[in-house]
Amino acid sequence: MSAEDLAVEPLAAARRLLGATLWSGVVAMRIVEVEAYGGDPAGPWHDPAAHSGRGRTPRNAVMYGPPGVLYVYFSYGMHTCVNVTTGPDGIASAVLIRAGEIVEGVELARTRRPAARTDADLARGPGNVGSALGIALDDYGIRLFDPKSEIRLELGPPLAESAISAGPRVGVSLAADRPWRLWLTESPAVSAYRRSPRAPRLERPA
Repeated sequence: MSAEDLAVEPLAAARRLLGATLWSGVVAMRIVEVEAYGGDPAGPWHDPAAHSGRGRTPRNAVMYGPPGVLYVYFSYGMHTCVNVTTGPDGIASAVLIRAGEIVEGVELARTRRPAARTDADLARGPGNVGSALGIALDDYGIRLFDPKSEIRLELGPPLAESAISAGPRVGVSLAADRPWRLWLTESPAVSAYRRSPRAPRLERPA
């Protein structure tokens, strides 16, 4: 398995990342929930909700590079969100890691997440993923398939479609109903869906 497995369109890459193991030092997390994000209008997967939706900036530049690179950013001034770049080199896209199950280094993850009531809560939600794994803004740009990297990604075999659920992404106001959030249906670590109050209201059947 290599970064080239992620050089595909965003939703396919998101499916590929489900069940993968993300290592940060001695802590390992099985990825159980993801959100796919595309790129700018010039690319094949325009996505107004993506950081790259309006074009390249210093913040999102890594999204335009090769697949399998760590893209981290600060959300709401307090949470480090963890993303994996996807798609071919030069075309912006990435997958946000929304939740996972800590499978190694649980004791260390607990010290980083003392408010977690159960182990399933340790990495439930994108901000908690970064906290449990100890990933910081300085880790931006790490190549996740480099065996020398402190933060590494190990892909597993593709999962059966029957194991995966899909729905709209959390908290986005643009392209709010695009079903680009995927999760492992049976995992207790999957986060709750919250629709952005700025998103268009859904029409209810009469």
